[in-house]
Amino acid sequence: MEIKIVKKILEKNDAAAGELRVLFAQNKILSVNLMSSPGSGKTALLDRTLEMLAGDLRCAVIEGDIATTLDAERLARHNAPLVQVNTDTFGGDCHLEANMIAGAVEQLDLDALDIVFIENVGNLVCPAEFDLGEDMKVSLLSATEGEDKPLKYPLMFRVCGTAIITKCDLLGVLDFDAAEAADNVRKVNPDARILQTSAKTGQGMHEWIALLKERLGEKQ
Repeated sequence: MEIKIVKKILEKNDAAAGELRVLFAQNKILSVNLMSSPGSGKTALLDRTLEMLAGDLRCAVIEGDIATTLDAERLARHNAPLVQVNTDTFGGDCHLEANMIAGAVEQLDLDALDIVFIENVGNLVCPAEFDLGEDMKVSLLSATEGEDKPLKYPLMFRVCGTAIITKCDLLGVLDFDAAEAADNVRKVNPDARILQTSAKTGQGMHEWIALLKERLGEKQ
């Protein structure tokens, strides 16, 4: 019985995700799902990304968290459309689901957007299991977490076409081997595109922006 319930939940989610995928395609919008453990730098990456894309591409953010609007408040300075989704309303889920994204998208003017960023709830397990109709699944791994995370949480890095090693400005002071971390990503996903960034110094950010524009161009 429990297996049937889980199957039913995922089937319902996948149906909603399919509708979102069509909606994003019809509006030629690039949708980007950012996933990581808490504190890996999703909001910092978004902050710097919105700053670099200002005046160039029209972006919106769907901000996911169990509670609070702290991350949304941090991003508000960019004046980009922003919808907060707190999962405590849904029982405190540790991930976003497609129906939550559908509700958030209804609050956005899709005709006025090029990219929708989804900042998922901080968690290396559950978010990887739920399709959100996104074009890009991106996993973040910070220099403060350890090189072994892709091996310990393989599904997260297996489903993501892009992996970003963040907080690389700390590499000189932490016992973290970025090359080993990248190798571990490739062990579970040989085709993953791997970037090294620092939202603080700007390292690798131009490569990230170029990738976003490349993927957006594929939707035109």
